[in-house]
Amino acid sequence: MIWRVEHHVGSASAFHGRELPDPATRAAWVHRVDRPALVLGSTQDASVVDGRAAEAAGVEVVRRRSGGGAVLLVPGEVLWVDVVVPAGDPLWDPDVGRAAWWLGDVWAEALAQDATVDRVGGAGGGVAVHRGPLVTTPWSRLVCFAGLGPGEVTTGGRKLVGVSQRRTRAAARFQCALYARWDPARLAALLDLDADRRAAMVDDLAGVVATADLDAEAFLTCLARR
Repeated sequence: MIWRVEHHVGSASAFHGRELPDPATRAAWVHRVDRPALVLGSTQDASVVDGRAAEAAGVEVVRRRSGGGAVLLVPGEVLWVDVVVPAGDPLWDPDVGRAAWWLGDVWAEALAQDATVDRVGGAGGGVAVHRGPLVTTPWSRLVCFAGLGPGEVTTGGRKLVGVSQRRTRAAARFQCALYARWDPARLAALLDLDADRRAAMVDDLAGVVATADLDAEAFLTCLARR
């Protein structure tokens, strides 16, 4: 089946405000943000953000319609791809827990041989798809990449690809993010934390994320095989 691929440059607020088409077709939307943005999960309270710090840093604060914790998007430092699967498609799974497994496999295929992956144990480190239940940590309600969900991709126990999911009767929209650079201090500086908690967050999250400077075309090539 054919995937409709779209490339967009703009604001995170515009991308997250985009509605799912109905009827939906298979689609991949590659988003490149043109300004920094702190994206909150659908259930996060706005009070978790230090508004003054965000304004001073020129960071847009946005809310997405899928769950999870905060994600910092900086131009040139994250690969963001939304994948749309219509209901009834062979890739559609009514089980929310299983629904992203196949997509994790696509990311893993693209990343397995990518030389830019920051693997634990060197270039031979493996890339794996998490097929277990949601894994929470003391920071995962606040920061998306501090936890691990079904279909997300890891290497050496560190998270590579984050996936959040929004579903309607027409389609599932999987929002995927892969960091080329991970700096928890920049994220912590935008959150409403006291000095001790901010320092603890930076220390605790320094080693939980692996990075890769993957070209979007490498992922899209693997996606086209599905």
